[in-house]
Amino acid sequence: MKRTVFLCFWVSVIFSATAQTGPQTQAFGARSQGMGNLKLHQKDAWSFFNNVGAMDRMEESEFGVSVDQRYGIKELSTFSLAGLMKSEAGTFGFGVSRFGGDLFNQQQLGVGFSNTLGIVSLGAKVDWFQTQIEGFGTGNSVLISMGGVAQLGPDFFLGAHFSNLTQSKLSKNSDQALPTLVQLGVGYVPTKSLSIYSELEKDVDLPAVFKLGIEYALSEWILLRTGVNSHPSRLSFGLGIRKSKFGFDYAYGQNSALGRTHHFSLGLKL
Repeated sequence: MKRTVFLCFWVSVIFSATAQTGPQTQAFGARSQGMGNLKLHQKDAWSFFNNVGAMDRMEESEFGVSVDQRYGIKELSTFSLAGLMKSEAGTFGFGVSRFGGDLFNQQQLGVGFSNTLGIVSLGAKVDWFQTQIEGFGTGNSVLISMGGVAQLGPDFFLGAHFSNLTQSKLSKNSDQALPTLVQLGVGYVPTKSLSIYSELEKDVDLPAVFKLGIEYALSEWILLRTGVNSHPSRLSFGLGIRKSKFGFDYAYGQNSALGRTHHFSLGLKL
């Protein structure tokens, strides 16, 4: 009985926390995390998770690995791996992530494709999503997502992404729905050293979240980032280092209600 109560307590805590940190709602990659959890316009391996439509805007194939540590709680950590492979037909992508601990965890595995038509890059992906709760069983779902980025001018970009279009649930026997997100945003890149992005994200069951992020290149290989979120209010800072084909990114986040987060990413271009 005590074990069941303990499990129910932790599951309820983690479910409430995953409303902002779970694999279906979080931004992947420390670069995105450092700019206020932006998702739509960043061109890196993490486009597979953040906006599948932006994958084909990459000029080279790239692979990345990332670790997210939140609020000093092991059960809210995420480990992820992503890769983009360029070809004449377009860009193919794959991604794997694991969120949670021993009592509660969620795994995601998917493949996607993106191509550019004129000024618009479009993409779609399919994910297999598994939720495992010790003592309660395992649920599996299939998710379909679509996204795109349009270059409206030399300096302006418009992005959109639609997650879980199928409105899938934790499992076929569950009434717990997985998040369905609609994301819209604009990007402004006035110079090679400065980029400004804003996004609006809406979960069909939750209030809208506004995001604003800035990236500034101190030099060719050192980048500084910052960003803010609404609902809940969050402040983020980030550092990026680029050297040849290698990249390292770190992000620090401060949630006014929950505490601090740390995010690390490594990338390799081929």
